[in-house]
Amino acid sequence: MTDSRRLLFVTGTRADFGKLEPLARAARDAGHDVTFFVTGMHMLERYGMTKLEVHRMDGVSVHEFLNQRIEDAQDTVLAKTVTGFSDYVAEHRPDLVAVHGDRVEALACALVCATNYIRCAHVEGGEVSGTIDELFRHCNTKLASHHFVSSERAAQRVMALGEARATIHVIGSPELDFHAAPSGVTLDAVRARYEIPFADYGICTFHPVTSEQDSMGAQAAAFFAALEASGKPFVVILPNNDPGAEAILDTIRTLPRERFRVLPSMRFSHFSELMKNAACIVGNSSAGVREAPFLGVASLDVGTRQTNRADSGSIHACPAQDAGAIAGFLLREWGRRHPPDAGFGEGCAADRFATVLADPGFWDRPLQKTFHDMDPPAGGDDHG
Repeated sequence: MTDSRRLLFVTGTRADFGKLEPLARAARDAGHDVTFFVTGMHMLERYGMTKLEVHRMDGVSVHEFLNQRIEDAQDTVLAKTVTGFSDYVAEHRPDLVAVHGDRVEALACALVCATNYIRCAHVEGGEVSGTIDELFRHCNTKLASHHFVSSERAAQRVMALGEARATIHVIGSPELDFHAAPSGVTLDAVRARYEIPFADYGICTFHPVTSEQDSMGAQAAAFFAALEASGKPFVVILPNNDPGAEAILDTIRTLPRERFRVLPSMRFSHFSELMKNAACIVGNSSAGVREAPFLGVASLDVGTRQTNRADSGSIHACPAQDAGAIAGFLLREWGRRHPPDAGFGEGCAADRFATVLADPGFWDRPLQKTFHDMDPPAGGDDHG
């Protein structure tokens, strides 16, 4: 196998840890030295101190860095993270840093890697959405030296950004590895641990859209009013801490507790089991456009946060203010099962990741990047 390397995984949220954990586990099992740089929402008590979930992983090291206070602006969080991460890698000099997606923490760490010529792997680049997150994601692609993407469509978009095909590896969405296997817990155990009284339930997560923060309060009020009017019970997971979150939390605090069980976060095994047995998933989390189709659970994508992200037949979409569409979805789709969708992978991303790391050519590739043009249109050139 490839000689042992020092791998550093950057995680700022419960969501990206769920995607990075299978890859880190595979790297650890292959003999690499694995460390997590834990920051962002993980460190905030309001969101359940989810850093504890990272610490539960055996055989890895964990470094904690507090990069924000509640309601810090994103540029402030970016600056703090650059400074803290720069200090860390200057001392520890990892062989590879893995960042995920479109969060500001990933952007800060990818920037530090690029300016210090540290090998950086970007997980789940090349995807589209309707928000500023897409801009951050594409920036991370340009800063990273290697790309682990979820689909061939994503690979094509990364190539359109000028990245060399040899640096792009289609492995699928890593979190599907976890959901493809038994959760290890029973639904009764999940209900007991989190005091969920409902036998039948939907799952709801509604995150802020940073470019729409002025309207997030109104969107949240309309969306949750429609859920309340349906008479259906829901497990509500609190939103992330992007600008606009406080307005959403103001609405969540008013929900009747007899029908809305509100949780800051859940352990991954328990959340997986909860999703597998949900009547539906609603809101604007990526779980509704990735995990839900994979599990055959109907989902309603609300607003613009996941626009153009996926096109499975089990996914429905509407604006937050469209009470009629929300009511119609809940009436038609509640409890309905769909054929599993493999558009984002088959649940074997970690094995593919480990295979790439075992290739000496991965580590030998130069870090100086050049722009790789895609083939020009037939019969044309760059001159009008």
